[in-house]
Amino acid sequence: MFILGLLLLAATGTFTGLVIAGNLSGGPEYTVSVLGQDIATMNTLAVFCSGLVLALIFCAGLSAVASAAAQRRRARPRKHATHPGGPGR
Repeated sequence: MFILGLLLLAATGTFTGLVIAGNLSGGPEYTVSVLGQDIATMNTLAVFCSGLVLALIFCAGLSAVASAAAQRRRARPRKHATHPGGPGR
């Protein structure tokens, strides 16, 4: 799950960066292109909604990484220190 979360984080970050870098010219209609290929023509509302979807995918990846890290932390055996004068003495 940790690797899948990192993959989601990297993919959404890379895709968002490429889309922003390749589409700095604006207007009422946006032609979205990535690496020189035109993907779609969108209006402002469609661009906003696609940004929301990318943010949700990014948050899902972040959540997967956080839960996998917490699960890994709980799975480690813990070594408890004995206290002087405690019940073991």
